[in-house]
Amino acid sequence: MKNDAASELHFFVVLARKASLSATARELDMTPPAATKRLAQMEQRLGVRLVNRTTRTLSLTSEGELYLAHATQILASIREMEEQLAGSRGAPKGLLRINATLGFGRTTIAPLISTFAQHYPEVEVQLQLTDRPINLVEEAFDLGIRFGELPDTRLTARKIMSNARFLCASPAYLKKMGEPRTPLELSTHRCILHRQNDDAHGIWRLQKGRRTESVKVGGTLSSNDGDVVLKWALDGHGILMRSEWDVAKYLDSGRLRLVLPDYKLAPADLFVFYPSRRNLPAKVRTFIDFLIAEFKPA
Repeated sequence: MKNDAASELHFFVVLARKASLSATARELDMTPPAATKRLAQMEQRLGVRLVNRTTRTLSLTSEGELYLAHATQILASIREMEEQLAGSRGAPKGLLRINATLGFGRTTIAPLISTFAQHYPEVEVQLQLTDRPINLVEEAFDLGIRFGELPDTRLTARKIMSNARFLCASPAYLKKMGEPRTPLELSTHRCILHRQNDDAHGIWRLQKGRRTESVKVGGTLSSNDGDVVLKWALDGHGILMRSEWDVAKYLDSGRLRLVLPDYKLAPADLFVFYPSRRNLPAKVRTFIDFLIAEFKPA
């Protein structure tokens, strides 16, 4: 790695993200002693301590937080400048960093990236899958693929796919426990809860006409993994709120049935989010257009 200003900034951004010298060394293809020496040289040159280190943890000092904020901004500006100079209307090439949710990213986005890579071999794609909320700008992602609302006002969003939410349960559960006729009756049923980010736990909101009802539901099973809660519903453990994308084939086959079909729930539309820019790089614009084309109804 060149010992220039830009690479030094990049080194520190990675260090702040990884919170570990050894993990930083692995990502940047350095030895751990070399990473330690580089940090020491930076602190000596600047005359301030950038991180607090113990045998197990690494955290930024106030000076380190300031350095990180400026480093992130400077690197983003350099990157945008280079992309504009290369011509945003040119052939897609360069590094494209994508973030997506764990299950959907693994089963759907990863195969699409495989197809994209065959068409655009000069684009180097890095895909990170995580269900935790992330900051695209601070973590230097080009775009994120998520269900739901815009997470950050600094981002621009384009809808890839409409995706309604339903309440559903297995025929076996409904035969045994009865079918709720009103939202209030959900509070007496076993409900399977999908814990996502900071959503209010166990509060389901149902709309009919202009009236919205909020119901506190509960049950003995919950998980942050969408595939897990879906399997529990198929096994007859209770009523589940899930999106059309996840349950359509099970509703068609009869393995699940709609519950309270006259009521609507907030949709889980699929969006691609990206930092707002006047001129999108060709690699980003091309990948977004590719996604929208792939999800367009036949």
